[in-house]
Amino acid sequence: MAEKTINYNRLKQGGFLRQRQQEDLFSIRLRIVGGQLNAEQLRALADASEKYGRGEVHITARQGLEISYIPFEDADTLLDELEERGVRQGTCGPRVRGIVACQGNRICPRGLIDSEDIAKKIDDRYFARELPGKFKFGVTGCPASCMKAQENDLGVMGGLEPEWVEDNCNYCTLCQTACPADAIRVENKTLHYDREKCILCGQCRMICPKDAWAISKEGYTVYVGGKVGRYPRFGVKLVELIDEETLFNVIERSLEFFNNEADPGERFGDTIQRVGFEEFKTFVLE
Repeated sequence: MAEKTINYNRLKQGGFLRQRQQEDLFSIRLRIVGGQLNAEQLRALADASEKYGRGEVHITARQGLEISYIPFEDADTLLDELEERGVRQGTCGPRVRGIVACQGNRICPRGLIDSEDIAKKIDDRYFARELPGKFKFGVTGCPASCMKAQENDLGVMGGLEPEWVEDNCNYCTLCQTACPADAIRVENKTLHYDREKCILCGQCRMICPKDAWAISKEGYTVYVGGKVGRYPRFGVKLVELIDEETLFNVIERSLEFFNNEADPGERFGDTIQRVGFEEFKTFVLE
């Protein structure tokens, strides 16, 4: 009987990473959205790693999980058991990867958007979509950018543009102290707000005891073309404070542009640079 040939490219599509120890041992990448797992999923991972591997689970740099030392012959059974308990298979290669996100305004006092909700919606619509190259999303709740929106192919950041309500202000200078961008200056019962300096973090509004800062506009700011690795690139701001419907239109058009214009294996930022940012921006926002 002929020995079965392992199709490594096909396995990589499903999140299988061949280990260096021997050709039939794999590290299996799992689909985790925004780093969120419940207790049952954690128990399932522990059980699977002990039953089929060496009792180890690796946390990746992008909030993913991998169980290593899995013999190829046990992979299907392991995945079936994990799926029954709510843990799904991941992916690698030229396609949309796992979505990373902070906890956003569900947990963090500084969060301006529900990062987990947006990450789940992106995952539901785009996870593992085939593209010319790998594509990574990051969702961060505010301009502190804990999830490094500017280092992803497409980064989503929550933002809030404040509006000063003069009648409520007692000129206590708390907002001036809290502003990380020196966009607010209070002196002689006068307040100066510099919109050009403002980073849209909303700290002035959060700290004000007199409701002297209202919301002028809030939403999602999008960065494109970021990456790390051997040749890192900082993402460029594409659009600021858009609503959710517009956000997903921007995402859809960005992926369409990448699919149409990219060379095989090329990253999104390299495609944008080669074609031209203005041409890309026109295509997405027209």
